[in-house]
Amino acid sequence: MSNVILRLKQFTQASRMLFLPIMVICIALGTLAAYLWNDVFHPVLFLIALIGSCAAHLFSTMFNDFWDYLSGADVAAYETEDTASTDSGFLTQKIWSLPVFLGVTLLMGGIAALSGLILFLTSGWGVIPLCVIGGFLAFFYVAPPVRFGYWGLGTSELAHVICFGVLPVMGAFYVQTSHFDWKLLPLSLPIGLLTTLVFFNHHFLHWKTDRQVGKRTLVVSLGESRSFRLSTVIFLLVCLSVIVCVLTNTLPVYALLALITAWPLIRMYRSMRSERNLQSYKSLMAMSMTMTIRCGAILIAAMFVQGFSPF
Repeated sequence: MSNVILRLKQFTQASRMLFLPIMVICIALGTLAAYLWNDVFHPVLFLIALIGSCAAHLFSTMFNDFWDYLSGADVAAYETEDTASTDSGFLTQKIWSLPVFLGVTLLMGGIAALSGLILFLTSGWGVIPLCVIGGFLAFFYVAPPVRFGYWGLGTSELAHVICFGVLPVMGAFYVQTSHFDWKLLPLSLPIGLLTTLVFFNHHFLHWKTDRQVGKRTLVVSLGESRSFRLSTVIFLLVCLSVIVCVLTNTLPVYALLALITAWPLIRMYRSMRSERNLQSYKSLMAMSMTMTIRCGAILIAAMFVQGFSPF
């Protein structure tokens, strides 16, 4: 039993399961939208979509670590001062062998693919483009020959909005209803942009070593100063997207309470205007993740109240 617990603990660390609540929020939002707008809820399809999306998320994370290790980006981050590595450490620290790590990664991809096949057979054709687009973006984010995460043109950030916002929210809605709705786009933007903010801010932790190994993230392309300003722009877009959801009647007006979660980040951005260092960027990333979970939870609660409140 202790060996099983150890392996499960290692899996949670190797897959960086810490970020999994992002995907859970997306699936919850899409499923609640299906219930509120179409009075439809199929619990089994919800569970399959949740399992498949979470497996796809873990595949993407581990596949990213796999290729970053081969490129030398993660190793360089450990060897350079004033830089923090954001990988799981299971390859760089030799905790798992490369074949074992790749095997677990492909297993997650297989679970995601099987879930997609089941949902296609039960819900319809709309699952196919969602899976194909998501699979392409997850696979070629850092894998050759495309490696669009290395282009430094904002393609990485666009992919985060799509993969951690648009696709899972739309997918969760579609498997319940077998059709799409235009309001899914504004509904997916707050969590999609928040996730983009988290991963954009995490590039500040190792942008110097990324530059050394040829990994051209947007932070590398723009430089630290201009990238910091862009981070504040993404943050403002997050807040604006919540307002847009209310103005388009996608979310109830009390969903604006989610904007309260922005206050700690506002204070952090203000404090970093004059001085920025590795520790402040670590705090910025942590606060971005905290806001993502809190904001997502409030949006879910707002939709839940809208659907189940007797008033």
